[in-house]
Amino acid sequence: MNTHKHTAGRRVWLALAALALVAGQAMAQSTPAAPRVKFATTAGDFVVEVYPDKAPKTAENFLQYVKDKHYDGTVFHRVIDNFMVQGGGYDAQYAEKRTRAPVPHEGREALAKGGDKNVVGTLAMARTNDPHSASSQFFINVKDNEFLNPSASAFGYTVFGKVVSGMDVVTKIKSTPTGAGGPFPSDVPKTPILVTSATLLK
Repeated sequence: MNTHKHTAGRRVWLALAALALVAGQAMAQSTPAAPRVKFATTAGDFVVEVYPDKAPKTAENFLQYVKDKHYDGTVFHRVIDNFMVQGGGYDAQYAEKRTRAPVPHEGREALAKGGDKNVVGTLAMARTNDPHSASSQFFINVKDNEFLNPSASAFGYTVFGKVVSGMDVVTKIKSTPTGAGGPFPSDVPKTPILVTSATLLK
């Protein structure tokens, strides 16, 4: 047996392993952790993770509303079991809150970057029929809503994050009895579900 070759080979292997470890650590340090936001509500708390790498303008817009405390004191004004829960636009008296200019639609770009589709637990921007009209309102999918996904023929809805803890609270919200409320003829929780605070965790 040639122990010299064996030792040299082991040294090369150890050197390569050390390089791989350093490279892995450098990559981990250069890739920032996804921002997380904690929503404290009268139904309980849940945390969402936001993906600026997939939908940068949408994520920045949402996080700025969080920093501005826009969501504090808002209600979930549209709740549809087996579809989604929507909030971010109205206060407890159902007065619409003032918003900044809308953000460009990024749904197709987000999917092209490996972003999520509109599946259970994902966070997406609400909008009007104008795809570039999203401002502060968001919704959480409570089922796989394939028809909301962007495609070559449809803008769809931009997914920019997902619930990472407290999905049981979202399930509780989606199951709440609804009816008319404020200016809305239906889908409003009969017992208002208030966001007491939305806080950036990191």
